[in-house]
Amino acid sequence: MIPTITAFENSPDRGEGQARDMRVRWALEEVGVPYDVRLVSFREMKEPAHRALHPFGQIPTYEEGDLALFETGAIVFHIAQRHAGLLPENANARARAITWMFAALNTMEPPIVDLEIAFLLERDKAWYEQRLPMVEAPVRDRLGQLSRRLGNADWLDGAFSAGDLMMVTVLRRLDGSDMLDEYPNLSAYVARGEARPAFRRAFDAQLAVFTASKG
Repeated sequence: MIPTITAFENSPDRGEGQARDMRVRWALEEVGVPYDVRLVSFREMKEPAHRALHPFGQIPTYEEGDLALFETGAIVFHIAQRHAGLLPENANARARAITWMFAALNTMEPPIVDLEIAFLLERDKAWYEQRLPMVEAPVRDRLGQLSRRLGNADWLDGAFSAGDLMMVTVLRRLDGSDMLDEYPNLSAYVARGEARPAFRRAFDAQLAVFTASKG
């Protein structure tokens, strides 16, 4: 059965691959699973039909038969468990890849989102310039720690895995900032992820939605 995911009808990221359905699209492309996309408006996201799938009224959701999931970590984990290509067969390596998925979402993403919110919503505040170093510092701390752990390796733990998929999408949220440039190995790491054919297919599919909405 072909799964169906939901995505923004008119994404606020302007087709830059930042909307969180990108993570699910990329995972499905990596494992070679075809999928359908149901586009939803901001109004539809808050209506009962969508909230039955996602109680918090967000995207993406994932439907496969009688299974309905929300939260990108859970969806990508489900895809990786069901299909070869995103989790190693070795039990210990598999556990480490899953750990990196959690690290991307729970350790790396929160301070990056805080920085995004400050940049997008607080730039017109009188206290913005004073607050900015306080939201940048935790991001730099995490980037420095991740940079040291990655070192000269291509991926976080041997071969590319769901852990890298999640980490790359989180780090891409720093696009538009020069912070990632301070860590050349992380910039190169993100570039390797973006160069994967499955990423490009997912990115192009998401961009096509934005282009069509503006056509």
